[in-house]
Amino acid sequence: MGRPERVKRVCKKPGYNCFVPQGVKGKRKQITLTIDEYETIRLIDLEGVSREECAERMDIARTTAQAIYNSARVKIAECIVNGMQLRIEGGTFYICDGTAGCPHCCRSQSHSNEITIYKNAKETQSMRIAVTYENGEVFQHFGHTEYFKIYDVEGTEIKCAEVYGSNGAGHGALAGVLFNSGVNVLICGGLGAGAMNALTNAGIEVIAGATGDVDEAVQAYLAGNLVSTGSNCNHHEHDGGQSCGSHGCGSHGCHE
Repeated sequence: MGRPERVKRVCKKPGYNCFVPQGVKGKRKQITLTIDEYETIRLIDLEGVSREECAERMDIARTTAQAIYNSARVKIAECIVNGMQLRIEGGTFYICDGTAGCPHCCRSQSHSNEITIYKNAKETQSMRIAVTYENGEVFQHFGHTEYFKIYDVEGTEIKCAEVYGSNGAGHGALAGVLFNSGVNVLICGGLGAGAMNALTNAGIEVIAGATGDVDEAVQAYLAGNLVSTGSNCNHHEHDGGQSCGSHGCGSHGCHE
């Protein structure tokens, strides 16, 4: 078991939580800047404090503060260069109770002993999760799936789940089906690079390489224990002798 993530001290939550670039055609991709990443930018770049002072104010190690700051700078640069939408939410932090000794911010805070800990965005947001579905298990070829089981989730709690047909769509067209259904996350077995790109461009997070019971796969995702293997099915290259049989595609018509 890994070490638990350190809860960071933050002066206050930002007054804004979303920035959207102008002049970008089509659906904008989104990057999430966590509240603790935002805090390092505020302290180091806006207030001009040193890395050491930033770490002290956030009650973390200097190396941790540096890593968080580096991550934040990369995300902001990517948004500016690639015209992506920036959301500020989530992270693992608590709001300062006014006793950290900051020369400016703490004077405006109430001196309460109560500390509210804010968990990762996944634990508080609402989302729709779709899983490729066949007989209760994760169907292993995204492009040929006839059904999805779609879960409405609030925080880490599943509110409802129903099985829907794919309406005969296949491969890249399925990305549009999921997007129009308001899906935020797809859990599947195998899929090719083209489908992965279509889903990513639609703003859908893809968790590929899942197997077994669909309900257990969703619970594993919500617990942070399901890791994507990325695009892993060379379906369109089968005529060249390649195969995606490593994840069972051949057993359900991948060669048709």
